[in-house]
Amino acid sequence: MANDTIMAPADALDALYGSDTFGIKTMEKYLSKSAFKKMLTTVQQGGRLDPSIAEEVAQAMKIWALSKGATHYTHWFQPLSDATAEKHDSFVEPDGKGGMICEFTGKTLIQGEPDASSFPNGGIRATFEARGYTAWDPTSPAFIKRTAHTATLCIPTAFCSYTGEALDKKTPLLRSMAAVSKQASRVLHCFGVAHSFVGSDLGAEQEYFLIDRDLYLKRPDLIETGRTLFGCLPPKHQQMEDHYFGSIKERVLEFMSSVDHALWALGVPAKTRHNEAAPAQFELAPLYEPVNVAVDHNVMIMDILQRQALKHNLVCLLHEKPYACVNGSGKHNNWSLSTPEMGSLFSPGTTPHSNLLFLTMLAAVIRAIDLHADILRASISKAGNDHRLGAQEAPPTIISIFLGEQLTDIIEQIKKGGAKRSAVKSQVKLGVDTLPTLPKDTSDRNRTSPFAFTGNKFEFRGVGSSQTCAWPMTILNTIVAESLDYVASKLEAHAGKPGFNDAVTELLREMVTKHDRVIFNGNGYSDEWVKEAARRGLPHIKSAEEAMGVMVRKDTIALMDKYGVLTKAESVARKEVLMENYIKLIDIEAKTCLNMLRTIYAPAVESQLTAICNTVAAIKASGVKHGLKAAADKASRIGELYDQIPLRAKALEKAIAVCDAAKMRAAMDAARQTVDTLETMVDADLWPVPTYAQMLNVHSK
Repeated sequence: MANDTIMAPADALDALYGSDTFGIKTMEKYLSKSAFKKMLTTVQQGGRLDPSIAEEVAQAMKIWALSKGATHYTHWFQPLSDATAEKHDSFVEPDGKGGMICEFTGKTLIQGEPDASSFPNGGIRATFEARGYTAWDPTSPAFIKRTAHTATLCIPTAFCSYTGEALDKKTPLLRSMAAVSKQASRVLHCFGVAHSFVGSDLGAEQEYFLIDRDLYLKRPDLIETGRTLFGCLPPKHQQMEDHYFGSIKERVLEFMSSVDHALWALGVPAKTRHNEAAPAQFELAPLYEPVNVAVDHNVMIMDILQRQALKHNLVCLLHEKPYACVNGSGKHNNWSLSTPEMGSLFSPGTTPHSNLLFLTMLAAVIRAIDLHADILRASISKAGNDHRLGAQEAPPTIISIFLGEQLTDIIEQIKKGGAKRSAVKSQVKLGVDTLPTLPKDTSDRNRTSPFAFTGNKFEFRGVGSSQTCAWPMTILNTIVAESLDYVASKLEAHAGKPGFNDAVTELLREMVTKHDRVIFNGNGYSDEWVKEAARRGLPHIKSAEEAMGVMVRKDTIALMDKYGVLTKAESVARKEVLMENYIKLIDIEAKTCLNMLRTIYAPAVESQLTAICNTVAAIKASGVKHGLKAAADKASRIGELYDQIPLRAKALEKAIAVCDAAKMRAAMDAARQTVDTLETMVDADLWPVPTYAQMLNVHSK
């Protein structure tokens, strides 16, 4: 049986890539020509699967999976959490003669029946209403999930209740992809552009931290909550800016290589790896893929990162802010719309000022973000992200769009009647003859912008590192679909007629004039921007609690329902699940904080006080004239803080008893302040848990 850590020399990478995936290359080998052609149409164009080929596909998938050592299969889905779910069934069936056969049918492939009662549902299902269904998503390839001694066929699926409500994150995502494809196609038809279909694409960068496993196991807060509830910054952390893109240390590079090889076997196009800004922080970035495949692959990336880390005696931390006061981790979602014939619909070309289709698509996105900034903000609402947004290079909670100088200049021209020119793209001259002259991109990069245009796509930087990308992309697709619907409805009466370009120009002027308030190219961290955003009337939603309420507003529910993405019941359910998870997480953090105060930190401080008091007694007994005051003063300072611990504990108890998230957060912050001050005063050999200085160094072993 193959080991789940797959390493291959460079000349074997082609054979390795996708070897554990029932992708196009594998399907072509195992299916008849007619069945393969029908599957290819479904996979590449999102058409409805021909049910007549289900049995043949199931048999081919079974034969392939068995050849890979698989004994079980599972319908792999993403419930209303940031985890995945799977129930394993073996291929084994009794043959009635005392033996066995391996069985897998088309019906089994297409539909499964898990118990739906114990998954988050937001009130859609009662506990006694247990039946649910999984439905195969043929556009996302099945794959083999390996451990050291097992192999399981995983079939990506959607998950719904007995009455048809979506109980997962994939179903609304697929609906949103269909919605934005339909509306974008209407716009393309207006421009007379021939195309097969419009797809939404995603490349999701994944940031993460690594910590030595032995240190991790000594931190109950990391184990229980994913972040440190206590801890002081060491004198040197990220302020020297020497970790970002720095030389990757051997231990980490070995880990990264094992991750890449495992992902390549699964057909995940892992492309880039590098050190991130904070010590012990890193990034993995894949290439572009269709949104639903990219979402599945990102969930697989998170799983592989965590599993491979353990093999290197490391733990991968995916929390948005595992350490206070250093960079948090995000998941930059690079999104675009494209057709097979044209590529990205956001490609400006060499003369973007005269590229009316590009400008129309750009204006539609500007309108969507301006009208629905609060919904987009709500899509990234999570307790962990509250600690990250607006701090240490994370984007602010005010949603705006960065376009860069060239496109902003074109927008200003449009507002005045029409764009006549594009600012000439200059070149970067380095002043050394042996170095090449570099062409400048259309725009610079703005790391403080939550939604930035980056050449031929948009980068949504607000998504949290532990989130699945499914929900933010569902919202983004839907709000852009609404805006493209608006555009198409305005232009369809003029399509193919004289004066069409004039109608487009007038529509562009109307849209950018009305919605350009959301364009901001400056420093999103500045106090001036907060004031300016308020003057412009942009929403400033500071917390996850506030953001979650946006999902159940009448206009939000109507928007999601209009484009067939979520029914009213499904929208309300998602808000309920998000809020319930938020409260539960804060409660877990508060209880962990309380336990650590009483059982870890208080005893350590007691030991320190005892040691100092013994020193004071010894000095007095010795008759030595010096040192007594210093020892007594130290005992007094530590004693004052020690007196605060039971007060902090009592405040936590009260907040936990009433389950008030704001009070629990405030009580935890006060407890942290006390303990972090004590960390700077208690002897290092008496401090009971690993410090930031130790945890942020993963290179020593």
